[in-house]
Amino acid sequence: LKNEDDLTAGQKAQLECVANTNETLWEAYKLKERLRMILKQTAGKADPLLRQWAADASLSGIPGFVQLGEKIARRHFDILTTIRSGLSNARLEAINNKIKTTIKIGYGYRNLDNLISLVMLKCG
Repeated sequence: LKNEDDLTAGQKAQLECVANTNETLWEAYKLKERLRMILKQTAGKADPLLRQWAADASLSGIPGFVQLGEKIARRHFDILTTIRSGLSNARLEAINNKIKTTIKIGYGYRNLDNLISLVMLKCG
């Protein structure tokens, strides 16, 4: 989950070991890193790269990447729109996580108003 530049020496050695011993895992890693690089590009540069990535992922034979490649091909326009706008749903996901954690901490509430008040206190 780290950028390649942020890997420690031990992690780089493990990655090199994977490259030499597990071809499928190495291919998956390379596809993941390419997609990460593509999503940092401008929409104009990302357009052909994203199309190529989706085709490569679909042809990889790795089930998760085949599905992802097909989904990216279907949602190509939406992904480019997101890249153009620079917006993400990260803040919303963080709030949802806080709400779920608050609900788990309470082990159930007898009164819904108490739950709502606690969520508003933590997230409001």
